[in-house]
Amino acid sequence: MRVAVAQFATTINCQENLATCLRMINETAACKPAIIVLPEFCNTQPCYADHNEAWHQALATDSEFLQQVALQAKQHGCYIVLNLTLRRDMTRDHQNASIKSNISITSCLFSPLGELVQQVDKKNLSEQDNIYFTCSHEASTTVSTVFGEFGMLIGDGHTSQPSRDLALNGAQLLCNSEHSFALDQSKIHDFARATENNVFTATANKVGALLAITDSEDVRDSAKIIDSFLAFSTIDKNYHVGAGQSQIVAPDGKTLAKIANNKEGYTFADINLAEAGLKKKLRPDGTRFNQQQRPELYIEKTLVKQPTTRDDEYGDKVPESANVAIFATYKANEQAVEDVCHYIENNLSDIIQLPELFFIGDKTVTQNSETLKHIERMSTELIQQVSAVLRPFQYVCTSLVLNGNHHAVLISQHGIFATQQQLHFCQRYQWTALADRIKIIELPLEQGNINLVMLTADDANIAETVNVLALNDIHLLLVPFDIQEPQEVEYNLVAKAAENSICIVAASREKSFAIQQSSNEKSLSANQNNKKIKTQKSTGLIANLTSNSALLAQWQSGKFNGYINRAIVKHQHGKITKALIHPMSATEKNIIN
Repeated sequence: MRVAVAQFATTINCQENLATCLRMINETAACKPAIIVLPEFCNTQPCYADHNEAWHQALATDSEFLQQVALQAKQHGCYIVLNLTLRRDMTRDHQNASIKSNISITSCLFSPLGELVQQVDKKNLSEQDNIYFTCSHEASTTVSTVFGEFGMLIGDGHTSQPSRDLALNGAQLLCNSEHSFALDQSKIHDFARATENNVFTATANKVGALLAITDSEDVRDSAKIIDSFLAFSTIDKNYHVGAGQSQIVAPDGKTLAKIANNKEGYTFADINLAEAGLKKKLRPDGTRFNQQQRPELYIEKTLVKQPTTRDDEYGDKVPESANVAIFATYKANEQAVEDVCHYIENNLSDIIQLPELFFIGDKTVTQNSETLKHIERMSTELIQQVSAVLRPFQYVCTSLVLNGNHHAVLISQHGIFATQQQLHFCQRYQWTALADRIKIIELPLEQGNINLVMLTADDANIAETVNVLALNDIHLLLVPFDIQEPQEVEYNLVAKAAENSICIVAASREKSFAIQQSSNEKSLSANQNNKKIKTQKSTGLIANLTSNSALLAQWQSGKFNGYINRAIVKHQHGKITKALIHPMSATEKNIIN
């Protein structure tokens, strides 16, 4: 099937916006798409003088606007996703401008027969949305078509749960209507949503002015800032512009089509939904998605504090910064342990992150019961050797085999400080039992105490696992893992740091992955008889945070970099990768558009 996304600007004039929508649908239909996805707020520019104006700008489901778009769907024989503001009450029988109306932000799906086959109301309203609109609490549903299952998002692809809910209900294509000045969605979250759910994503974003620039004091007050900055500052009017960057992304994270600017236009791509969807999601080691899902873990009460010896000198003070390092030895067995100990003796990092079972190159040896016993003996000896060279307030995180099971561990100068048993099944460690609780570890550092969680194996790759951490004021996530797919560090962990406002330190042994070629690239290679397969190297990362105050400085200085809540990423490189992280920023839970 062919998917098309269109981007364009709207005004405060509904009739002008209808003409723009019809024109853009006609232009996009020239590529003969099966579905056209349009941006958010196609009928309006959501910046009003009062609630009366918001009501008059909103539409009824039997309005000419919807009827005209329905005719376009029938004329061109395609599905159309149209997002607009809808009146959910029949009338507004008063003129009190201060009383909010029952108006939804709704995506309507029209079929090739011109029928309105689904309406989806926006569930996650931004602060600006909340001024004029009401939200829905209905469960996410998909639409069955001859091509496959479609799901609709409305500007909420920046968090993982709405996409996951649709994917759990069978979605294979996510159609996302956006109204954003930021690059977060097009640079990070589209890719994370596609890869973690094994779905195609088609995002259409606005261009042009997002807010009406007017001298009206009421309008200026309601447009002080966008979303999370509403209470903090006034954004320069130059930033009230849609970012565009509409695109179509494949389940492997490959960009299939993109409008790489913020100008009016459309783009399209041909996709096949046959292998998309969570039911078809398969990890490289053969683990299926349904083997890993544990909904009982993804609720707040599954997190428990592991008793530790904290430093009460600082009470609940969170240190402004902490020195972290990733160390990845190229050696194995006893030589790997010696290499790590030598590094510790010559470095002062507060937290040293090692890969999962760092002293084993080939993890398949763990399938052998005798070898596994040997690995467990090594694990016990390793704890003694590492703790002997650690300083006060210095820690090493890795994963080990303890009592026949796979654990993430935190080692201090006194030995094991904390453990976290593996949570999710994976084929490469099918021999381990799984834990039923996620432990919160209160870690004393020289300048204060931080809350952290450790996740190993595939645990950090499960979006819900990381999401639940944000509900418990976690500052830092430590991930000793063995990278299985490049998108784990390219998109997924980066998105998790940004979405959940959490610092992440993840270490892996370096892996090489074949670069997926497009059909045109494959054809060119065949014609040139080029049998060489291009590869890319992937490792772990350190994802740091900025604070709200730092972001506001960007707005005020006129140096806004295009992102609302982007993690500062330093990729693991070579044996040693160091960085300064700011756990205190994790207490300032940023909310993104």
